[in-house]
Amino acid sequence: MGKLQSPVSFVEQVKRESSKFVKTLGNKCQGFYWQRGYGMFSVSPILRDEAEAYVRNQEEHHRSLSYREEFRNLLNQYGIAYEEQYVWD
Repeated sequence: MGKLQSPVSFVEQVKRESSKFVKTLGNKCQGFYWQRGYGMFSVSPILRDEAEAYVRNQEEHHRSLSYREEFRNLLNQYGIAYEEQYVWD
């Protein structure tokens, strides 16, 4: 993502292209869809390696902490107000 592309258009493009790819994986994936919303957090360049390792090990990480729990923790940790009814669709 560069200076000329908004975060919204970037996320829409990633969702669109990844959905197309997932649906090429066979019948079991034909019903795949992304939720409408998304959360976006920036990472300091100094923590890039740590963030990349987290993404690579996400499946294992979410065995002990669900995505929803982790997302709520991030929102709370950084003081981001939210209403539970609007976070998940």
